[in-house]
Amino acid sequence: MSPILEMRGITKTFPGVKALDNVNLSVTAGEIHAICGENGAGKSTLMKVLSGVYPHGTYEGEIRYENEARAFRNISDSEKLGIIIIHQELALVPLLSITENMFLGNEMASYGVIDWDAAHARCRDLLAQVGLKEAPTTLIKDLGIGKQQLVEIAKALAKKVRLLILDEPTASLNESDSQALLDLLLEFKRKGISSIIISHKLNEIARVADSITVIRDGSTVSTIDCRSEPISEDRIIRDMVGRSLADRYPSREAKIGDVLFEARNWNCFHHLSSSRQVLKNVAVNVRRGEVVGIAGLMGAGRTEFAMSVFGRSYGRNVSGEVLMHGKPVDVSSINKAIDAGIAYVTEDRKHLGLILDDDIKQNISLANLSGISKGGIVDNHREQEVADGFRDKLKIRCSSILQKTLNLSGGNQQKVVLSKWLFSNPDLLILDEPTRGIDVGAKFEIYSIINKLAEEGKAVLMISSEMPELLGMCDRIYVMNEGRIVAEMTAAEASQENIMRAIIRSGGVNHEH
Repeated sequence: MSPILEMRGITKTFPGVKALDNVNLSVTAGEIHAICGENGAGKSTLMKVLSGVYPHGTYEGEIRYENEARAFRNISDSEKLGIIIIHQELALVPLLSITENMFLGNEMASYGVIDWDAAHARCRDLLAQVGLKEAPTTLIKDLGIGKQQLVEIAKALAKKVRLLILDEPTASLNESDSQALLDLLLEFKRKGISSIIISHKLNEIARVADSITVIRDGSTVSTIDCRSEPISEDRIIRDMVGRSLADRYPSREAKIGDVLFEARNWNCFHHLSSSRQVLKNVAVNVRRGEVVGIAGLMGAGRTEFAMSVFGRSYGRNVSGEVLMHGKPVDVSSINKAIDAGIAYVTEDRKHLGLILDDDIKQNISLANLSGISKGGIVDNHREQEVADGFRDKLKIRCSSILQKTLNLSGGNQQKVVLSKWLFSNPDLLILDEPTRGIDVGAKFEIYSIINKLAEEGKAVLMISSEMPELLGMCDRIYVMNEGRIVAEMTAAEASQENIMRAIIRSGGVNHEH
């Protein structure tokens, strides 16, 4: 089939950095084309060139779309031709409804007056196409990240998409929602819509991709035609990182001690609706030197549990008991939770974990200002010393600790968040989706850090939507569904089948969030 898109010799330079160096990409009509590469390899930059975020004239090379040379000056130029990009950071307005977001700048109006009945009806139709049952009037802020992703895709359909670009589309989704999204892409393919998918999840790429382009350090390394040769994950990893990763999960000799953290009879109600109970008598414990996982589908209550334990940063009418080292502790505020020895690494590092406009140094010291100050005055030399120490210890790749965190790759941003909480010297570290949106090389480094913390005698509680990650890293796994703990398994007992069986037996699959 003929290419719908060709990008030839694309070179893009930022001050002091060549982000793309003579990259070539060809996508045929009606195919799903995957782009793989480590964080910082240039994948998102290439898509921003294609969609007009970086306009014609700011890069070298040629874009040909539907057999014509194109010079996109902005996003609306590319959107007019049906090229729609959905960024990893979703571009939705939280305080507007689904309908308002869907037709923002593309309103259904006659003589300047919006036809709300028509807009809601069209919105309902588009939501049905992506499998969402939400009311069109629902505010975006009241949807989980996974559902927001589907709203973005419905919005793309509203713009008559012909080439859909998805940047890490399943990074925020659990397995069943990821599968539904991939099924949606296959359905689009049957309708003749082409897709470009940037993803670190190689098993998902293997499932849907017709071809794969691997980018490393801003250059095209290889293009694989999945229709004519089998997909080898090892080969893709080798092309991505320039070396083979013999084992995805570093080994650890577990030395497990006494119970360090325990939550008993933990209950919590929804932050918007005091009549909706989100957590029901949750009981969890973690021992010294142990990595414990919490598995479950989206809406099971895992993040809500973590956040409510961490200083009631989620929910209302929170009740129950938290013990550290066998003694009850007060976790009624974030400061008190930190003082009790608890740290929480959020799943949403961009909005809740970091101050993106601040430098690395200031982000690292945020949760423990008393550790770098005397008499209420920050000791700049000490702050710098601490940041340099974590930069070396966690291998944060940056030009200096004065670099803004905004300009770091996802993996390095995650290391800054980890550094911030490690500097608070917690006994219990709660990790919520610690490797979301991170490439395989950086994942291995994060796993190694987790293992080192366990070896130092810390207790680690890990929430992940990637079951292989939980199975590869945890000594014990709790399974949550509909706000309850429905199973507990040792590493030896745990498998993807056993976890899913526990969820289904406990009352089925819950899609609420």
